[in-house]
Amino acid sequence: MAMYGWDRLQNLTNALPSDKGLHWKSGGALFAGVALFLWGLSWYSGSEPDLLAPPVQMSKPLPGVVLADTVARVAEKLYDKPGGYLANDWMPPWVFMDDIPHWESGVLHQVRLVVHSMGHDFAMSHAQYQDDPDLNAAEAAFAVDEHSWLFPRAQSEFREGVADLRHYSLRLQTTPATATFFTRPDALVTYLQQVNVDLGRMSAHLNAAIIPVAITGQDTPQMIKPTSWWKIDDEFYDARGQCWALVALLRAISQDYGDYLQSRHADLGIRSAIHELVASQQTVWSPMILNGSGFGLFANHSLTLANYVDRAHLDLEDVVTLLR
Repeated sequence: MAMYGWDRLQNLTNALPSDKGLHWKSGGALFAGVALFLWGLSWYSGSEPDLLAPPVQMSKPLPGVVLADTVARVAEKLYDKPGGYLANDWMPPWVFMDDIPHWESGVLHQVRLVVHSMGHDFAMSHAQYQDDPDLNAAEAAFAVDEHSWLFPRAQSEFREGVADLRHYSLRLQTTPATATFFTRPDALVTYLQQVNVDLGRMSAHLNAAIIPVAITGQDTPQMIKPTSWWKIDDEFYDARGQCWALVALLRAISQDYGDYLQSRHADLGIRSAIHELVASQQTVWSPMILNGSGFGLFANHSLTLANYVDRAHLDLEDVVTLLR
């Protein structure tokens, strides 16, 4: 009986996997777990935030309050979104993600533009030409190098800029107000013209993402130089970020300037432009941005986005014409 028990124990021991096999299996399981974790983290960090909710309609909004609060909310999304601010990250897996950093760059461009316009056009009196301290501080904060990760850290500067905008908004609401915002037509026209230049530039870059074709009807065929396939997704997400920000900013403008836009029959043009920009934010179901031909098997995401940008560009051109 004792001998039988010993043989059985030895057979069970020999049936166990060797240490080498255990090491390989443990290492493989650990690698698969880490890869799955990094993939999930990349997916979470790489998602674009939803469009901001439209500002609450007020019966008699104080001029500039809606715009200042909206700019603060837009800028806040640069660092207060899934994954935080990614443009200055240098650790994996974020260092390998370039779509959302270009989206952030597009949003930041529009934030810089509107903050500059607020300080130099909307809030500046043509009688005294005095700068607003909060708007000056906000413009300086958002002018930081977007890739800076230390001394100063971009996120910290953005937070200070958001705080400056919110303080400016509070000063507009004090009694008496200690800040100014002038709903002058020339300031609005100047800002919308600058936005329209950006839309035209976006359209040009997006329309360059096409398969090279010869232009017919000419003696010497010319080739339309396409965007490098390395840069297609960069241009696409930069434009997506700018359009995302413009939806919120134009909604705020249409509320602050609501009466004036209606008096010039330009409110429908603004709403139409916003509608096209909202449509540009539809979900991208493809795992990558494609550069297919017009009637080919694969889509051309850049040209699809360019169609919405072009229509918004034309709508804002009509608005500017009506406001002049």
